[in-house]
Amino acid sequence: MAENVTILIPTALRQFAGGKEQVQLAGGTVGEVLGQLTGKYADLKKHLYNDSGQLRSFVNIYLNDEDIRYLRKDATPVASGDTVTIVPSIAGGAATMEDVELSADEIGRYSRHLIMPEVTLAGQKKLKQARVLLVGAGGLGAPLGLYLTAAGVGHIGIVDADVVDSSNLQRQVTYTTEDIGTSKLEAAKRRLIALNPYTDITTFETRLSSENALDIFKDYDIIVDGTDNFPTRYLVNDACVLLGKPNVYGSIFRFEGQVSIFYAKEGPCYRCLYPEPPPPGLVPSCAEGGVLGVLPGIVGALQAAETLKLILGIGDPLVGRLLRFDALKMQFREYKLRKDPTCPICGEHTTIHHLIDYDEFCGITPGPEVNLEAQWEIAPRELKQRLDTGEHIVIVDVREPHEWALGTIKEPDVRFIPLGDVPARMHELDSADEIVLQCRSGVRSAKALGILKDAGFRKLKNLTGGILAWSDDVDPSLPKY
Repeated sequence: MAENVTILIPTALRQFAGGKEQVQLAGGTVGEVLGQLTGKYADLKKHLYNDSGQLRSFVNIYLNDEDIRYLRKDATPVASGDTVTIVPSIAGGAATMEDVELSADEIGRYSRHLIMPEVTLAGQKKLKQARVLLVGAGGLGAPLGLYLTAAGVGHIGIVDADVVDSSNLQRQVTYTTEDIGTSKLEAAKRRLIALNPYTDITTFETRLSSENALDIFKDYDIIVDGTDNFPTRYLVNDACVLLGKPNVYGSIFRFEGQVSIFYAKEGPCYRCLYPEPPPPGLVPSCAEGGVLGVLPGIVGALQAAETLKLILGIGDPLVGRLLRFDALKMQFREYKLRKDPTCPICGEHTTIHHLIDYDEFCGITPGPEVNLEAQWEIAPRELKQRLDTGEHIVIVDVREPHEWALGTIKEPDVRFIPLGDVPARMHELDSADEIVLQCRSGVRSAKALGILKDAGFRKLKNLTGGILAWSDDVDPSLPKY
């Protein structure tokens, strides 16, 4: 029999163990040591074992760093100096620790899980107990919602404030043509409940902000990041670190994706990997740079797999590892991540103790290159009226060549100069001409205007809203993308 086996008791159960954080007991196996523990603290027994004497589904027992389910379970031998840890299945945990049951219909529905020795009935109950929050109901949120709902995750929250647009349907597989113009959350909830009525879907139709993030996150065990902008990504990271919750991260661009789990309790956070965001505009969004339609499905499915592993407590989660996927090469590469001791939120000397202004942190502030004064802007209808009177106006399309093929303004003097070529080709323009710059939405053309203005051009206008606004206000036949 081993002497001096340490049992670590989680916060939620200490009230049933005399308030103790750990106790020293003796025994030959894990089961004997736990028997000594529940013999000493009778009130603890009903929280660890069910009426049949089996460990409850929400309790995992570790011997040192190993889950006893993959050793010899209760019969796993212990030695002096070993540590037995009682661990709730999900970080953050549910509000109550009551067991759950599956109906006959649920058992049939999840049968392919139940026959897997890594899942079984106990694992499926963990899934039913779990509370997962999806931040974003777009490209990544779509496959995440579908697979986590189908898998039987009992409580799923979704944060989003957008409506379904026709351009979403190329990759956001939750939605159909009939959903265009409706709230994404309304359409997603309807689709997910139809897929699995046993999953409780809670929606938060709001923009995630420093004011609401902690309140929304606090009731969930795992946060899954499906966002598409840097301010929200840093906000999600910081909220997870402050609340001690795992952040299942995914990002996509064109043909490439990344997946990791940022969990400051066990490894690095997002700031350890990227201490500072890139300058605004340096990294295009999917709306600007595009994304292969299947890529969000692949990356979202990987995030879903990592989420299920965390809930079930199986496998090797991507904590401290970054998985990169290249669809063009059909290649996965893995990179080791290390915790940064100087990280301002999870390092040795933290300086961030509350959520900050993330737009300001990411450098997203009004600037003349994007937000122009009224004198430099022209609305689509005004431009059309002036062209119809016969006024000579040069229209400069600063989109990329592959975008020109999708359609452009049908006027006689349209020049094609991509934004990146404007400094080298501005000599092709006459500063005496009235020049209107346009792109897809007005952002790139505003930057081009700034370049020409700095070079001495003065008779310049930016087409407000770009091709998209021209299609809405002037020429509906012009495709929107």
